[in-house]
Formats: sequence, C-alpha cells, structure tokens
Amino acid sequence: MNRSKWKGPYVEKSLLKKIKQKSIIYNNEILIVSRNSLITPKFVGLIFKIHNGKTFLKLSIFEEMVGYKLGEFVPTRKRFNFKKKKRK
Repeated sequence: MNRSKWKGPYVEKSLLKKIKQKSIIYNNEILIVSRNSLITPKFVGLIFKIHNGKTFLKLSIFEEMVGYKLGEFVPTRKRFNFKKKKRK
C-alpha cells in the first residue's frame, strides 16, 4: 500500500540531518540503519552504508534508484547453494 500523497515521501529526519552536515560524513559514506526511507533526488551520487541486520553494506545511489526504498537494494538473507557432491 502506498503512502498518501498529501504526506509526501517518508525519509527519516536523522538521515536528512546527516546529508546537510558535511562534517558527519566520513569518507563520503553515510551510515544508516533506516531501510524504509525513500530515495530522493538529493541522494544521487552519495554512498550509503546500510545495515542489513548483521553488517553494513555499501550502496551508491544512481538516478534509476529514485523512488525506491533503501532496503530494496540490500539483501538481508544469504543465497542458498546446494553442496556439490564429490565423485569417487
């Protein structure tokens, strides 16, 4: 279900503060735990480190990502691979 139009896109307030303050940005990377924040055009060209529940993964933002949420690009689960059997 989409968020109502009159409310506008949801972006966490602390994330907006970090973008405005250049001193918080370390090596041009922004640490963020909020996966439900929407990507806005202000984020294009920035590098985020997004928490996937265990570690922080790097994500660089492109124009095609505007309108999606940050959590959509960072997987939370490992890919499952079947173990290969040895032939004798």
